[in-house]
Amino acid sequence: MKSKIQIVEVCLRDGLQNEKQQLSIQQKKDLAKKLIAAGVSRLELGAFVRPVVIPQMTGTLQVVSGLRWPPNVIPSVLVPNLNGLEQALQTNIPEVAVFTACSETFNQKNINCSIDESFQRFAPVVKLAKKNKIRVRGYLSTCFFCPFEGLISERKVVDLTLRLLELGCFEVSIGDTIGAAGPSHVQSVFRKIKREVSLKKIAGHFHDTRGTALTNIYASLQQGVEIFDSSLGGLGGCPFAPGSSGNVATEDVVFMLHEMGLSTGLDLRLLNKTSLEISKWMHKKLPAKVSNAPKHWTQG
Repeated sequence: MKSKIQIVEVCLRDGLQNEKQQLSIQQKKDLAKKLIAAGVSRLELGAFVRPVVIPQMTGTLQVVSGLRWPPNVIPSVLVPNLNGLEQALQTNIPEVAVFTACSETFNQKNINCSIDESFQRFAPVVKLAKKNKIRVRGYLSTCFFCPFEGLISERKVVDLTLRLLELGCFEVSIGDTIGAAGPSHVQSVFRKIKREVSLKKIAGHFHDTRGTALTNIYASLQQGVEIFDSSLGGLGGCPFAPGSSGNVATEDVVFMLHEMGLSTGLDLRLLNKTSLEISKWMHKKLPAKVSNAPKHWTQG
């Protein structure tokens, strides 16, 4: 197991997209700055999608254009198609992400196309991104269970992972979109993936609907996964996945990893402080455990 684990902070995109409370452009910029100050080196700043579909992503262009980040920080944005990438090209963003699913039904509800059609959309996006020296990350949703189709074939997960890598994605994030997977299931999927590709190109993306996200991260670590997506405060959930709760909370993941003797480069004290501030912005208590615990019980 590697001593340093990469955390990809997704609260500004995956975290906010399902929240009723909308943050202002200035609040989003301030949140990004606070995350960078806490040591976050990989973070999503938003998505170039139609505001009528996901209004919480309104202002992504202004957020990205209005920020300056240190050389060690790699921000990214989600782009569903060429139109989204063309907006990204108006900025100096170094990374974009595309997304598909292992479930045909979920993909239709999420991005209004079949899995094969999503890859047809991605091909010109990846080509143009690479031409502009922008790297492309791939998100693969419903890798364990789908709210509409149930249990997902592990072989299908492997095949679609390989397909995203062959398309030109430098990394693929394996998502438990509805938080229904358990550790044995997670290990089985990653075991099959690593038979065919290095796990250095694979990330784990766990939602905490059933309280198993941290356990699943631990199980993933045992298989050799070293990259994990998380959302400050446990913000989020997918608007197209009924009953899905937010991503695992960044501060909870960091607390566990640091307790295990693993490094993240993140300042837990600053993460906790920022999480509590965002809780006030959102006008509700966030589901994270560590930032809401009594101070003398935490490392931060």
